[in-house]
Amino acid sequence: MTTETAARNPLAALAFGPRRHLLTAAVFLVTLGCGIAQLAHRPLYDAVVRDPAQVDNGQWYRLLTGMFFQDGWASGLVSNLILLAVFGTIAERVFGRWRWAILYFVCGWFGQLMSYLWLNPVGAGNSMCVAGLIGGLAVLILMAPSKYGVTPPLQLRIAAFAVPVLAVVDTAVTDNHGLPCLLGMLLGYFLLPNPELKA
Repeated sequence: MTTETAARNPLAALAFGPRRHLLTAAVFLVTLGCGIAQLAHRPLYDAVVRDPAQVDNGQWYRLLTGMFFQDGWASGLVSNLILLAVFGTIAERVFGRWRWAILYFVCGWFGQLMSYLWLNPVGAGNSMCVAGLIGGLAVLILMAPSKYGVTPPLQLRIAAFAVPVLAVVDTAVTDNHGLPCLLGMLLGYFLLPNPELKA
């Protein structure tokens, strides 16, 4: 990318990943399918939700299935899919697929685990996975000037600075999205694409 193009569209200079967002689309479709199945057959939710009593009985799979089903039912499904479509597409474009997968699934599983152990024992949803992507994107925006020589718009830099603050506040009020977001920032720092390579 030329300096002139980067000056006109600084965020385009941060696009290291694929142009086709196949991983985001695949996870979107799987999550949509799980959500529709949950709505069509309500007892399914009870079999997959993050339930500490059942996890203690050896059903550890619930810490994984909790990332694909929604405790908010139809409204939770719609809102979480919109968040996935927006932030998932951006994150896949700038991080590439394998970094995206690490941010999404590691942060999501960590969020499920910490919810089970501490914050919000019963529930489900992919919003904690998306929180990990948001954390990674915040780090990329904050590091863009020094690592990539790109200065994102002021509004984005302010939003990126706000992410860790809001994540800490979120955790302090015992909501379960702050910790996966903070982990996403930590992982995102180590997963920042090399500016010389397309990932």
